[in-house]
Amino acid sequence: MKKLFGEFFKLRGTLPKPVFTIIEITGIVLLLLVWYIVTNLQLIPSSLLPAPGKVISSFEELHFKDALVRNSFFSIKINFLGYVVASLIAIPLGFMIGMFPIFRSLFNRPIDAIRFLPLTAVTGIFIAWFGIGTDMKVYFLAFGIVVYLLPVVVQRIDEVESIYLQTVYTLGANKWQTVTSVFIPNVMAKLSDDIRVLVAMSWTYIIVAELINNTGGLGGLAWQAQRQSRIDKLFAILLVIILIGFLQDKLFKLADRLLFKHKYQ
Repeated sequence: MKKLFGEFFKLRGTLPKPVFTIIEITGIVLLLLVWYIVTNLQLIPSSLLPAPGKVISSFEELHFKDALVRNSFFSIKINFLGYVVASLIAIPLGFMIGMFPIFRSLFNRPIDAIRFLPLTAVTGIFIAWFGIGTDMKVYFLAFGIVVYLLPVVVQRIDEVESIYLQTVYTLGANKWQTVTSVFIPNVMAKLSDDIRVLVAMSWTYIIVAELINNTGGLGGLAWQAQRQSRIDKLFAILLVIILIGFLQDKLFKLADRLLFKHKYQ
């Protein structure tokens, strides 16, 4: 027991899986308990923090009146399409910039500068370019992802160890063989983790995009709940977004294990 307690505060230590799971569940239960106590004792006004029971009750209205399931799938579709478009742009462009000095010299500074753009401020540009339909929302989300994914691709290319390059050069590999046998496997294995982390951030942009010409989605539902001063419905929608994000994260981890098995050996 003393040894286990020592593991709790060990720098970069790891806990046994059963212990970790128990503590993880305990943390969630404690959070819900604090939420219940605070609202039950009315330490915070219900207009600011609704009771858990009221939030749960609001799901019935969200489901039958506000088409919660349909709007959830609409947001998931926007998220998926945005990631596909962003990946098709950022990954090839990132490889080109990261591997060839001429392209790095041309694009490195502009890419660094774009990262400082407040993305919510460019919504007007996307409306002018793509209208106010679904396409605009997909491209806006894709742009938000590309801004952060592109520099990460370049960084991952820089992190490829020289020993691998020296080995394939010694074996007589040409440029294309070096790219396919060294750069692509190494970069994509690490990039899968980066893309998974960006999933959480992408939901912020989805909510912003869906507020424009509200045609559905969880962002639109959240805006309606705010307009109605229905804080309970707003909390319920946030819980749905958290659940979807959690499931997406698990799917990404599963895909990562299937595609890059060597990372887990």
